[in-house]
Amino acid sequence: MTGRGKQTVRDLRRGSRSTLLRRLYFEGPLSRQELGTLTGLSAGSISNVTGDLLADGLIEECGSVESDGGRPRVLLRVPPGRAHLVGVDVGETQVRVALFDLALTELAAGDHPLSDKGHDVDHVVELILTGLAEVLERTGTDPATVLGVGIGVPGIVEQNESAAGADGDAADIVVHSQTVGWDAVPLGRLLRAGTDLPLHVDNGAKTLGQAEMWFGAGQGVRHAVIALFGSGVGACVIADGARFRGATSSAGEWGHTKVHVGGRRCRCGSRGCLEAYVGAEALVERWGEAAPDAGEKAGLAALLAAAEAGEPAASGLLDEAAEYLGAAIADLINLFNPERIVIGGWAGLLLGPRLLPAVRDAATEYALRFPRAQTSIELGRLGPDAVTVGAATLPLTRFLDTGGELLNR
Repeated sequence: MTGRGKQTVRDLRRGSRSTLLRRLYFEGPLSRQELGTLTGLSAGSISNVTGDLLADGLIEECGSVESDGGRPRVLLRVPPGRAHLVGVDVGETQVRVALFDLALTELAAGDHPLSDKGHDVDHVVELILTGLAEVLERTGTDPATVLGVGIGVPGIVEQNESAAGADGDAADIVVHSQTVGWDAVPLGRLLRAGTDLPLHVDNGAKTLGQAEMWFGAGQGVRHAVIALFGSGVGACVIADGARFRGATSSAGEWGHTKVHVGGRRCRCGSRGCLEAYVGAEALVERWGEAAPDAGEKAGLAALLAAAEAGEPAASGLLDEAAEYLGAAIADLINLFNPERIVIGGWAGLLLGPRLLPAVRDAATEYALRFPRAQTSIELGRLGPDAVTVGAATLPLTRFLDTGGELLNR
């Protein structure tokens, strides 16, 4: 029996495979010599592990570069078509399902509007499974090549690691979301009845954060906060390169921090939450007389257009939202001392060009001077569908962590 903390030969092999696979995924193409310099592994280990990965089809040769006085160095990379990933965004008004290759190039996607059933759990599960079947059928993708289905949801995701299978499958995970009426919903178990693919579930803001850190505006920093500004408001806190979850995975419910004691009623049932002042649903509700029954996205666009045209009430509402958002960002700066704060989400990207200067000014006014001077505030770079991309990084993370062993599940 292996003692606690003692690594087996299999553990060491998996660790080496994971190390090389990650380097090639994020920094490739690279030569064996470059891999040795970057990882510190011996030439013999590099040769053995890359040989294994080549034999498994997880990496491929893709050309060569000249070396100093020697033979050309063969370049290696992770082939994008080797496997597939699915990302799902359970949003406020629709469920989006997308199929990606390993390079996270979108191959097919479908948007499935929530009906008058809203976030009824069975309805949401049906839309996810329908969307999954559609993208696989449309592309002719063999389910055996799909590493897993990542799902971004609103609310708190209870990460029950002991209940997960050996491949990290989150079939027994539960979701708590007061804003959509979910109380300990066994989402993984309900989905498992309709698919055998590995399931990975996390909060939508956290999946957005992972995507922006890997491929977007968070690249290059170790300490950041990625804010999701949509119908509601959430955040993903990155501490020393890792997502901060808290004791029960509920860290990041930034939208339900208080900005006005005894203020407006929030969707969560409390009063004075940030979300009740800057969330798209709240802004459209307060602007409702000018855009009755327009729908959330159309209503927010109408509000922005009116403000751009100089309509005083619209301008005043957005100016107020910018100040609330900037003050709340100042709290993040004072609490977490991040290098960068990124504002994403469809509403954040829609309003960001107008609000960002005022948000930065308010953050400067309300934050402590020294940490504010160390923090940049930027817009996300991955577009309004970044939660879907981020959801797909959940099975991708597991694939990289296992050194590609999931392909042999």
